[in-house]
Amino acid sequence: PVSETPQTPKAKAVALVLEMIQVLAISLVIIIPVRWLLIQPFYVQGASMEPNFFDHEYLIIDELSYRLREPQRGEVVVFHYPNDPKQFFIKRVIGLPGETVEISEGKVKIYNTDHANGVALNETGYLDQDFTAASQTVTLKPNQYFLLGDNRSSSLDSRFFGPVDYKFIVGRVWVRGYPIDRWKHFATHDYGI
Repeated sequence: PVSETPQTPKAKAVALVLEMIQVLAISLVIIIPVRWLLIQPFYVQGASMEPNFFDHEYLIIDELSYRLREPQRGEVVVFHYPNDPKQFFIKRVIGLPGETVEISEGKVKIYNTDHANGVALNETGYLDQDFTAASQTVTLKPNQYFLLGDNRSSSLDSRFFGPVDYKFIVGRVWVRGYPIDRWKHFATHDYGI
């Protein structure tokens, strides 16, 4: 039979501290890359995305997808506000690079290689009112996106500050984690175009 050598209180304390340092180091090796490279928490401020996202909701942003592919129409993204990159905004991708976006008579129309005569977006799946106030036409450059808030009457978006360069986009909204009763995983809205 083998018996353990009794440890002194000082030796036990040193062993405990070393074990805690080891657990902390392993945790940091796992958590830091996940936090900085894959997902990021985001706190909604304001009413620009109602009725789909409300003030004080807690979201998880997927930062990995856009390292592998480009943003898609219908995805909700978090980005640095171009006029003040310290601020983060949340909006929906409407126009893609190279397309022309036309807003007139309350509708958003997209012109691209597949739709030379334009196609009106059906946004009834996420808008309370399928009406967008403005009258403008914007042709997007190769890395620009046209982003709109879901609460069109109360949203500072591409209608006002223009298209957003890809470099400003942080990631797509993946999950709403809080409040718990509104937990949801978000998929890309399909416009059928």
